Amino acid sequence: MKKLAIPVSNRVLSAHFGHAPKFYVFYTEGVNVIKEEIKTPPPHEVGAIPNWLAEIKVTDLITGGIGKKAIDILNSKNINVFTGAPVDVPEKIVLDFLSGNLKTSANLCNHNEKDDAHCEH
Repeated sequence: MKKLAIPVSNRVLSAHFGHAPKFYVFYTEGVNVIKEEIKTPPPHEVGAIPNWLAEIKVTDLITGGIGKKAIDILNSKNINVFTGAPVDVPEKIVLDFLSGNLKTSANLCNHNEKDDAHCEH
């Protein structure tokens, strides 16, 4: 079983990972969604959200933009990170992902290293 997380703001994917007030978490088996939860992340501090996602045993993160430090933390916790996902409703994003039809682009948070904390949120 996979556990996919999508940061959401105003019922659609949040373009900035750390600004998302909610995360949709989908439990999946194969191409099927078994269960869906809406969770509130911890307050923004460096590393807080990536570590929280690891604590709730997320296996994959689908996001728009995210900083390099957050990606490094997530990867170190064996969480796959898919960046540049389109702004859409989380249910469509997860179904597209599971069917192999999710179109992603470059990481939408592509600041230089000194500004990276802005994206990690």
